[in-house]
Amino acid sequence: MSSLVKSHLLAALAITGALAASASLAQDAVTAAAAKEPGAVVMPSGLVYRSLKEGKGASPSASDTVKVHYRGTFPDGREFDSSYKRNAPAQFPLDAVIKCWTEGVQKMKVGGKAKLTCPGAIAYGERGGGGGLIPPNATLLFEVELLEIAQR
Repeated sequence: MSSLVKSHLLAALAITGALAASASLAQDAVTAAAAKEPGAVVMPSGLVYRSLKEGKGASPSASDTVKVHYRGTFPDGREFDSSYKRNAPAQFPLDAVIKCWTEGVQKMKVGGKAKLTCPGAIAYGERGGGGGLIPPNATLLFEVELLEIAQR
């Protein structure tokens, strides 16, 4: 390999590393800002949980199937998914979704609503999601309303 090709490859690797570091800093800023919101709780996993409305019912366990309404956005406010827009709540086993949801929804009680700030590592990670809609390691924000525990 020529020295010119090697220098171009090294430059490309340096740029890629700088872009990754920049994206990581932006994600850290998003979670840091969420952590400063009133009532926010930062979990060891990095999840920032903030109750918007306390529920009065039971809390689900990871093995329960839950029925929820939710809205998912990127930190810049762009919405990527919403059960509200479909006018159809989602129902799924809580242990079959991203780690952030499994952890965060277990903190809720039926009838409650919460904001989950999900760092990329506990969202879709390096693989991204949504058929390419959600980029790798993206920090995601969700407003989740726990409607019921459909199956225990």
